[in-house]
Amino acid sequence: MKEVNKETLKIAAEKLLFDMEDSQYETLLNEFHVIIKQLELMDNIEDLSSYSPLSFPYVDESFSLLRDDEVIEETLLNKEEVLANAKEVRDGQIELPKVVG
Repeated sequence: MKEVNKETLKIAAEKLLFDMEDSQYETLLNEFHVIIKQLELMDNIEDLSSYSPLSFPYVDESFSLLRDDEVIEETLLNKEEVLANAKEVRDGQIELPKVVG
């Protein structure tokens, strides 16, 4: 594992266009040391490689926290109603301001 130090964090922050103060780097570095210690503890778990990774805690596919989508016909808007609410329309589409230079 690559060593995490203040210089490594500064390089990462620069690549991500973050501007941080020295005290913030110290706080972040301390947090990384805590995480690394926790990962080292996990290395000591016997037979860890015999377990498969868990991506979702509920194996039962009949259980879901998501609701089923229901289309309520009375609440649907037609294209003209939608475009009437738009600030700017061009060629039958809503025109949005440019967000990337």
